[in-house]
Amino acid sequence: MAKDFYKTLGISKNATLDDIKKAYKKLALKYHPDKNKSPGADEKFKEVAEAYEILSDPDKRSKYDQLGEEGLKQSFFPGEAGAKFGNGQNFTYRYTTGDPFSTFATFFGNSDPFSTLFGNNGDYDSDENMGGFPFKGFNSMNKFNTKPSVNNKKAMKQDPPIEKTIEVSLEEILKGSTRKMKIFRNVYDPTTKTTRKEEKIMQINIKPGWKAGTKITYNNEGDRRPDSIPADVIFTIKDKPHPLFKREGEDIVYTANISLKSALCGTNIVVKNLEGKLFDLKLQQVTPSTIKRIPGEGLPYVKDPSKRGDLLVKFNIKFPENLSKSVIDTLRNCLPN
Repeated sequence: MAKDFYKTLGISKNATLDDIKKAYKKLALKYHPDKNKSPGADEKFKEVAEAYEILSDPDKRSKYDQLGEEGLKQSFFPGEAGAKFGNGQNFTYRYTTGDPFSTFATFFGNSDPFSTLFGNNGDYDSDENMGGFPFKGFNSMNKFNTKPSVNNKKAMKQDPPIEKTIEVSLEEILKGSTRKMKIFRNVYDPTTKTTRKEEKIMQINIKPGWKAGTKITYNNEGDRRPDSIPADVIFTIKDKPHPLFKREGEDIVYTANISLKSALCGTNIVVKNLEGKLFDLKLQQVTPSTIKRIPGEGLPYVKDPSKRGDLLVKFNIKFPENLSKSVIDTLRNCLPN
């Protein structure tokens, strides 16, 4: 049966982000297994975390509203769970961290906020006594801050970011593409108090026109440990060398090798662009500084992919290694001073 994340948090479909956060605060503290030993509390704790992760993320929430839970899975990762990649390994994609304790720790900035919120005995009033929020000793809800307190010795720090480089071809920059990158991370299991290695496939949608140095950040996708906030995973785009072309901004540069005779007397050459389209160029006298420009045959502009840069044709003039005396005399008599 499809999950109703709004019903799980007890909020309406028009709920604001603030409403979602308040609902999660209330329910996460109510059903946390360390405080609630009743049957089903741990499962409810997981459901609340999952609902919060979906509805607090604008992109995931939008897709869930449009497509439902099953559509959300397909939208964030085309294909069905259990599909295989090129290495033949199976995978199951999750659209949440799958770790409610990590969600809890990230939200509160502390894996054990009970001592800070309620005192050493961990007691708290009923929902009704606090206007629907199980907090004790607060004068105002505004005093609650989900970020780690400076004075809290247990406040967690985030692990340093994990940075990886992706080499992208000019053809991918021209049309855009999708890459699937595999990462491995350590995940702590609070039930067994052991750590397991987990594989995760991350989908990167490369947009037309992206430049070298573009960064794609996936928040909190690093190791899951109870004493720290997971690191961000950052992918940085790098241009992959091309055998024929070089990139200059949105322009593509092609260098044509021509003889000295062709440079002096003129010639016709054929040039192709990244897509293989051919262009005939008629050359008059050519110097090493000559550049022929073919408009609109370069790379797309990031802000407006309907517009493209140009294809620039530069020339490398090949000089003869040796000349006979008669040729030298002829050139000396024919060429201007």
